[in-house]
Amino acid sequence: MFKRHKSLASERKRELISSRATRSILKNDLRNFHSLSQLILSAGPLRSAAAVKHVKTTHFEIEILDAHTRKQICIVDKMTQKSTIHDVKQKFHKACPKWYPSRIGLQLERGGPFLKDYVTIQSIATSSIVTLYFTDLGRQVSWTTVFLAEYTGPLLIYFLFYLRIPYIYDMKESSRRLRHPVVHLACFCHCLHYIRYLLETLFVHKVSAGHTPLKNLIKSCAFYWGFTSWIAYYINHPQYTPPSFGNRQVIVSAINFLICEAGNHFINVVLAHPNHTDWIMD
Repeated sequence: MFKRHKSLASERKRELISSRATRSILKNDLRNFHSLSQLILSAGPLRSAAAVKHVKTTHFEIEILDAHTRKQICIVDKMTQKSTIHDVKQKFHKACPKWYPSRIGLQLERGGPFLKDYVTIQSIATSSIVTLYFTDLGRQVSWTTVFLAEYTGPLLIYFLFYLRIPYIYDMKESSRRLRHPVVHLACFCHCLHYIRYLLETLFVHKVSAGHTPLKNLIKSCAFYWGFTSWIAYYINHPQYTPPSFGNRQVIVSAINFLICEAGNHFINVVLAHPNHTDWIMD
């Protein structure tokens, strides 16, 4: 009897061990299956072999002709779809160094509008060979140079008249007549106006990085400098007479001038930073 009980106990023990081993194996299998399923889900849908292949890059050849004679100047090759007119101008400049990029004008058709630098080759190409017409825009200057020249000239020219140099006014008459206080005030207002323009050009306005023909600089300077010479000659003349209504007219005009200057400056700052004007509406 004792041997029989002992054999039964050993059999039960074996069954318990085997059942525990089976459970642990099932748990491990479930864990492995769960990990595998999570890995598959995170990997996303399977891609076909065709989708994995890289798209072949298309290259264009840019044939540049003279807009007047229609003669070929050069060919710019190896331009991609994302290349822009600016890139074409850079390569054109390397091929023909005498024309720097800012004076190169490119057109799709003779007499048509000039293409902007940001235009892509893909947007204008109808085949792998693109024909563009070249026009020499002449000497170019930056817009910053134009504005600085416009505003610096009046500042210096006015001082020449204010100092009453002998080449402009008669020295004897200038020495006999003392200046009215309003003449000094006018000089202060004039300088304040153009100094503000210069500072705003340098630190406030977002001047375009583009260029303009040199003739536009000459025309703009002629207007600003000529008008300044005209008003400065009479205001600083030895025979200048003060305003008819006296100090009352001078004070009111000076206050209006300062208000207009402050308002104009405030508007320029707001327009230069349009994304930071929410506080104005509060």
